[in-house]
Amino acid sequence: MLQMQKKLSNLFYTILPLPATAMGFALSIQIAALSWLMNTKYHLNLEEIGFVWAAGPAAGIIGQVVVGLISDNVWFWGGRRRPFVLIGGVTAAVMLLALPNIDVISDFLGIGEILIVAVGVALALDLAINISFNPTRSIIADVTPEGEARTKGYTWMQTISGFFGVVAYLISVLLDNYYLIYIGVFFVAIFSILPMFFIKEPRELSHVSDEEPEEITHETNTYELMKVYIAHAFSWIGVQMMFVYIVGFIKQVFYGYEISAKVPAETEKLIGDNISISFAILNTVGFIVPVLLLTQMAKRIGRVKTHVIVLGIMAIGYLVIAQFVESAVSLYVVMVFLGLGWGSIVSLPFAIMSENVKKEKMGLYMGIFNLSVVLPQLLVSFVGGKVVQSFGNTTLIFVISGVSLAISALLWLFVKEHNE
Repeated sequence: MLQMQKKLSNLFYTILPLPATAMGFALSIQIAALSWLMNTKYHLNLEEIGFVWAAGPAAGIIGQVVVGLISDNVWFWGGRRRPFVLIGGVTAAVMLLALPNIDVISDFLGIGEILIVAVGVALALDLAINISFNPTRSIIADVTPEGEARTKGYTWMQTISGFFGVVAYLISVLLDNYYLIYIGVFFVAIFSILPMFFIKEPRELSHVSDEEPEEITHETNTYELMKVYIAHAFSWIGVQMMFVYIVGFIKQVFYGYEISAKVPAETEKLIGDNISISFAILNTVGFIVPVLLLTQMAKRIGRVKTHVIVLGIMAIGYLVIAQFVESAVSLYVVMVFLGLGWGSIVSLPFAIMSENVKKEKMGLYMGIFNLSVVLPQLLVSFVGGKVVQSFGNTTLIFVISGVSLAISALLWLFVKEHNE
């Protein structure tokens, strides 16, 4: 074990989240480019785009739980999480290459229906991401003690991952989504492979707090976990509505086009830039606030109360978009406030959840925790687009998002802190 890991130095906290950052970078590429590609290049409507997005969460239901369970109980290639990080990372990098070449793949395979090939590519890519995402998060709990060190691990995860998410969106704006995809292949491969040579996994997992005597252990608190899962699920209904369908909102509200209408090439670029700039702002705030704000708030008032406050701000922000936003500039302003909630959603719940689980079962329960993400994603993918399409008014996207985040904030009030 290297000294930086023994001392839990800041350098170690910088390297530790890089595998999760690789998967986050791949996810940022999906968010920036997938809906845009499906709508502008292949002319799919919102309902069809929802089907493409559904492939990933469907893979996640199986991938994260199964891989989590297996990774708790195996050891090869010098680790229990390492093999899945390496396999998933390399596979994700390769599958990213397929995104802008769906039409080429379709022609090569002799499949005339683009939607079928798009779903297949999305499924393969997201399955690769899901193979790695669970182990990249579980390893943080494996090598950090409970308490402040664990919270620091997950907030740094969001800081590092969020920073590179912003880099992804800036590449999209300054160059274009095609450059983003090809650069992303390199980032995903390097960040998945290299850090695993600097992180030593413990052969035996123990559930020890940095604030309690070593002999004290905690049983898995299933009842409390269920409250966390349900509250977190409503958060993801809201954010997934935005990620998948914002392309329709921008296209209709900013440029006056029907959702499935063809648009000029210059307008395609503008829509893509609006999406990327919006999510660059979201992620900029999202990677800054965990370390600079959320960690300090959590020390004073607790993680749950901190999470509730920022989710409430995010809910209000969504409703403001639905009622008042009619230009790109106003959307960018509101994204600043949405970033507060986003930074918390992808950091604090992991710390809260992990301290209700025995370390020996962390992979399994982290996989189950992922169901509170993928099941809402499936709901949004299969139902959200159809509902918005039937109403013909894309402001409904953000009404649904705002109500979902408000419900999530309310449900988090019933979650107890581990030390209460």
